[in-house]
Amino acid sequence: MKRIKIWDLPTRIFHWSMVCLVVAAFVSVQIGGNAMVWHGRFGVALLGLLAFRLTWGLVGSTYARFMTFVRGPQTILAYLRGQWRGVGHNPLGALSVLGLLSVLVAQGLTGLFANDDIAFQGPYAVLVSTDTSTWITGLHKTNVWLLGFLIATHLGAIAFYARVKHDNLVKPMLLGYKEVEGEEFKSAAGGGWLALLVAVLIGLGAWWLANGGLAERLAPPPPAAAAPLF
Repeated sequence: MKRIKIWDLPTRIFHWSMVCLVVAAFVSVQIGGNAMVWHGRFGVALLGLLAFRLTWGLVGSTYARFMTFVRGPQTILAYLRGQWRGVGHNPLGALSVLGLLSVLVAQGLTGLFANDDIAFQGPYAVLVSTDTSTWITGLHKTNVWLLGFLIATHLGAIAFYARVKHDNLVKPMLLGYKEVEGEEFKSAAGGGWLALLVAVLIGLGAWWLANGGLAERLAPPPPAAAAPLF
Protein backbone atom coordinates (compact mmCIF):
# COMPACT_ATOMS: atom_id res chain seq x y z
CA MET A 1 0.00 0.00 0.00
CA LYS A 2 1.18 3.49 -0.77
CA ARG A 3 -0.27 6.90 -0.14
CA ILE A 4 -0.93 9.17 -3.10
CA LYS A 5 -2.41 12.62 -3.45
CA ILE A 6 -5.67 12.32 -5.33
CA TRP A 7 -7.87 15.38 -4.72
CA ASP A 8 -6.23 18.79 -4.79
CA LEU A 9 -7.29 21.55 -2.40
CA PRO A 10 -9.33 23.57 -4.97
CA THR A 11 -11.35 20.46 -5.85
CA ARG A 12 -12.05 19.73 -2.19
CA ILE A 13 -13.00 23.33 -1.44
CA PHE A 14 -15.34 23.27 -4.44
CA HIS A 15 -16.94 20.00 -3.37
CA TRP A 16 -17.76 21.00 0.20
CA SER A 17 -18.72 24.56 -0.77
CA MET A 18 -21.16 23.11 -3.28
CA VAL A 19 -22.63 20.84 -0.59
CA CYS A 20 -23.13 23.82 1.73
CA LEU A 21 -24.67 26.01 -0.98
CA VAL A 22 -27.10 23.32 -2.17
CA VAL A 23 -28.25 22.67 1.41
CA ALA A 24 -28.55 26.41 2.09
CA ALA A 25 -30.54 26.97 -1.12
CA PHE A 26 -32.92 24.13 -0.24
CA VAL A 27 -33.45 25.35 3.33
CA SER A 28 -33.98 28.98 2.28
CA VAL A 29 -36.63 28.09 -0.31
CA GLN A 30 -38.46 26.01 2.28
CA ILE A 31 -38.51 28.99 4.65
CA GLY A 32 -39.70 31.34 1.90
CA GLY A 33 -40.52 34.98 2.55
CA ASN A 34 -37.47 37.17 3.08
CA ALA A 35 -35.26 34.06 2.93
CA MET A 36 -35.88 33.98 -0.82
CA VAL A 37 -33.41 36.84 -1.16
CA TRP A 38 -30.78 34.54 0.30
CA HIS A 39 -32.00 31.71 -1.90
CA GLY A 40 -31.14 33.86 -4.89
CA ARG A 41 -27.74 34.74 -3.47
CA PHE A 42 -26.93 31.09 -2.84
CA GLY A 43 -27.94 30.26 -6.41
CA VAL A 44 -25.75 33.00 -7.87
CA ALA A 45 -22.80 31.85 -5.76
CA LEU A 46 -23.39 28.30 -6.92
CA LEU A 47 -23.22 29.33 -10.57
CA GLY A 48 -19.89 31.05 -9.96
CA LEU A 49 -18.65 27.94 -8.20
CA LEU A 50 -19.78 25.72 -11.05
CA ALA A 51 -18.01 27.92 -13.60
CA PHE A 52 -14.86 27.53 -11.53
CA ARG A 53 -15.23 23.73 -11.47
CA LEU A 54 -15.88 23.46 -15.20
CA THR A 55 -12.72 25.46 -15.84
CA TRP A 56 -10.78 23.46 -13.27
CA GLY A 57 -11.93 20.31 -15.05
CA LEU A 58 -9.88 21.50 -18.02
CA VAL A 59 -6.80 23.02 -16.36
CA GLY A 60 -6.73 21.47 -12.88
CA SER A 61 -4.66 18.62 -11.50
CA THR A 62 -4.71 15.05 -12.81
CA TYR A 63 -7.78 13.50 -11.19
CA ALA A 64 -9.85 16.69 -11.34
CA ARG A 65 -9.63 16.87 -15.14
CA PHE A 66 -12.56 15.60 -17.17
CA MET A 67 -10.24 13.97 -19.70
CA THR A 68 -8.87 11.81 -16.88
CA PHE A 69 -12.10 10.39 -15.49
CA VAL A 70 -14.72 10.68 -18.26
CA ARG A 71 -14.69 7.27 -19.94
CA GLY A 72 -16.15 5.66 -23.04
CA PRO A 73 -18.68 2.79 -23.19
CA GLN A 74 -16.01 0.08 -23.30
CA THR A 75 -14.42 1.30 -20.07
CA ILE A 76 -17.82 1.48 -18.40
CA LEU A 77 -18.55 -2.12 -19.44
CA ALA A 78 -15.15 -3.20 -18.16
CA TYR A 79 -15.94 -1.56 -14.83
CA LEU A 80 -19.30 -3.35 -14.62
CA ARG A 81 -17.49 -6.65 -15.25
CA GLY A 82 -15.04 -5.88 -12.47
CA GLN A 83 -12.14 -5.49 -14.90
CA TRP A 84 -11.38 -1.81 -14.26
CA ARG A 85 -8.61 -0.61 -11.98
CA GLY A 86 -8.07 3.02 -11.23
CA VAL A 87 -8.26 5.85 -8.72
CA GLY A 88 -10.38 8.94 -8.65
CA HIS A 89 -13.87 8.81 -10.13
CA ASN A 90 -14.73 5.38 -11.51
CA PRO A 91 -16.46 5.26 -14.93
CA LEU A 92 -19.97 5.23 -13.42
CA GLY A 93 -19.01 7.84 -10.85
CA ALA A 94 -17.87 10.05 -13.72
CA LEU A 95 -21.36 9.90 -15.24
CA SER A 96 -22.80 10.84 -11.86
CA VAL A 97 -20.47 13.83 -11.62
CA LEU A 98 -21.36 15.03 -15.11
CA GLY A 99 -25.06 14.56 -14.38
CA LEU A 100 -24.89 16.51 -11.13
CA LEU A 101 -22.91 19.35 -12.69
CA SER A 102 -25.30 19.57 -15.64
CA VAL A 103 -28.44 19.58 -13.48
CA LEU A 104 -26.96 22.14 -11.09
CA VAL A 105 -26.05 24.43 -13.99
CA ALA A 106 -29.58 24.08 -15.36
CA GLN A 107 -31.03 24.80 -11.92
CA GLY A 108 -28.93 27.91 -11.52
CA LEU A 109 -29.61 29.26 -15.02
CA THR A 110 -33.37 28.78 -14.76
CA GLY A 111 -33.28 30.52 -11.38
CA LEU A 112 -31.93 33.65 -13.07
CA PHE A 113 -35.23 34.05 -14.94
CA ALA A 114 -37.60 32.70 -12.27
CA ASN A 115 -40.01 34.43 -9.87
CA ASP A 116 -42.01 33.46 -6.79
CA ASP A 117 -45.22 35.34 -7.73
CA ILE A 118 -44.80 37.55 -4.64
CA ALA A 119 -41.75 39.73 -4.17
CA PHE A 120 -38.75 37.88 -5.59
CA GLN A 121 -37.54 37.45 -9.13
CA GLY A 122 -34.27 36.40 -10.68
CA PRO A 123 -31.87 39.11 -11.86
CA TYR A 124 -32.67 38.43 -15.54
CA ALA A 125 -36.42 37.91 -15.22
CA VAL A 126 -36.88 41.43 -16.62
CA LEU A 127 -35.59 40.19 -19.98
CA VAL A 128 -38.51 37.81 -20.55
CA SER A 129 -42.28 38.09 -20.40
CA THR A 130 -44.22 37.22 -17.26
CA ASP A 131 -45.56 34.06 -18.93
CA THR A 132 -42.07 32.97 -19.95
CA SER A 133 -40.73 33.65 -16.45
CA THR A 134 -43.56 31.58 -14.97
CA TRP A 135 -42.79 28.72 -17.39
CA ILE A 136 -39.09 28.83 -16.49
CA THR A 137 -40.04 28.89 -12.81
CA GLY A 138 -41.93 25.64 -13.40
CA LEU A 139 -38.79 24.10 -14.91
CA HIS A 140 -36.78 25.36 -11.95
CA LYS A 141 -39.15 23.67 -9.50
CA THR A 142 -39.42 20.43 -11.48
CA ASN A 143 -35.66 20.16 -11.87
CA VAL A 144 -35.36 19.93 -8.08
CA TRP A 145 -36.73 16.39 -8.24
CA LEU A 146 -34.06 15.31 -10.72
CA LEU A 147 -31.40 17.00 -8.60
CA GLY A 148 -32.68 15.23 -5.50
CA PHE A 149 -32.60 11.87 -7.30
CA LEU A 150 -29.00 12.39 -8.42
CA ILE A 151 -27.92 13.46 -4.94
CA ALA A 152 -29.63 10.43 -3.39
CA THR A 153 -27.92 8.17 -5.94
CA HIS A 154 -24.57 9.80 -5.18
CA LEU A 155 -25.01 9.30 -1.44
CA GLY A 156 -26.17 5.73 -1.99
CA ALA A 157 -23.04 4.96 -4.00
CA ILE A 158 -20.86 6.39 -1.23
CA ALA A 159 -22.65 4.20 1.34
CA PHE A 160 -22.33 1.14 -0.94
CA TYR A 161 -18.59 1.62 -1.34
CA ALA A 162 -18.14 2.12 2.39
CA ARG A 163 -20.18 -0.90 3.53
CA VAL A 164 -19.70 -3.42 0.70
CA LYS A 165 -16.34 -2.56 -0.84
CA HIS A 166 -14.83 -1.13 2.35
CA ASP A 167 -13.63 1.88 0.41
CA ASN A 168 -14.09 5.21 2.18
CA LEU A 169 -14.72 7.82 -0.53
CA VAL A 170 -15.33 10.68 1.90
CA LYS A 171 -11.94 10.64 3.64
CA PRO A 172 -9.90 11.39 0.47
CA MET A 173 -12.28 14.26 -0.34
CA LEU A 174 -11.55 15.66 3.12
CA LEU A 175 -7.81 15.04 3.35
CA GLY A 176 -6.80 14.76 -0.31
CA TYR A 177 -4.90 11.47 0.03
CA LYS A 178 -5.76 7.82 -0.57
CA GLU A 179 -4.10 4.49 0.20
CA VAL A 180 -3.75 2.43 -3.01
CA GLU A 181 -2.22 -0.84 -4.18
CA GLY A 182 -0.18 -0.75 -7.36
CA GLU A 183 2.88 1.14 -8.47
CA GLU A 184 1.09 2.39 -11.60
CA PHE A 185 -0.96 4.85 -9.56
CA LYS A 186 0.69 8.24 -9.22
CA SER A 187 -0.08 11.33 -7.18
CA ALA A 188 -2.02 14.10 -8.84
CA ALA A 189 0.07 16.64 -10.72
CA GLY A 190 -0.59 19.90 -12.54
CA GLY A 191 -3.12 22.56 -11.74
CA GLY A 192 -0.62 25.16 -10.59
CA TRP A 193 -1.17 28.75 -9.46
CA LEU A 194 -1.69 30.14 -12.95
CA ALA A 195 -4.37 27.54 -13.71
CA LEU A 196 -5.99 28.28 -10.36
CA LEU A 197 -5.97 32.03 -11.04
CA VAL A 198 -7.65 31.50 -14.43
CA ALA A 199 -10.34 29.26 -12.90
CA VAL A 200 -10.98 31.70 -10.04
CA LEU A 201 -11.27 34.68 -12.42
CA ILE A 202 -13.72 32.80 -14.64
CA GLY A 203 -15.72 31.80 -11.57
CA LEU A 204 -15.85 35.41 -10.37
CA GLY A 205 -16.86 36.57 -13.83
CA ALA A 206 -19.69 34.04 -13.90
CA TRP A 207 -20.80 35.16 -10.42
CA TRP A 208 -20.86 38.80 -11.61
CA LEU A 209 -22.92 37.90 -14.67
CA ALA A 210 -25.31 35.73 -12.67
CA ASN A 211 -25.72 38.51 -10.14
CA GLY A 212 -27.25 40.69 -12.84
CA GLY A 213 -24.09 42.29 -14.17
CA LEU A 214 -25.62 42.74 -17.62
CA ALA A 215 -29.30 42.88 -16.67
CA GLU A 216 -29.62 46.66 -16.93
CA ARG A 217 -27.79 46.82 -20.25
CA LEU A 218 -29.89 44.05 -21.78
CA ALA A 219 -33.24 45.12 -20.34
CA PRO A 220 -35.61 46.75 -22.84
CA PRO A 221 -36.08 50.51 -22.40
CA PRO A 222 -39.15 51.61 -20.47
CA PRO A 223 -42.14 52.57 -22.63
CA ALA A 224 -42.24 56.17 -23.67
CA ALA A 225 -44.68 58.41 -21.86
CA ALA A 226 -47.87 59.08 -23.74
CA ALA A 227 -48.09 62.51 -25.35
CA PRO A 228 -50.69 64.85 -23.74
CA LEU A 229 -53.96 65.08 -25.65
CA PHE A 230 -54.26 68.84 -25.14
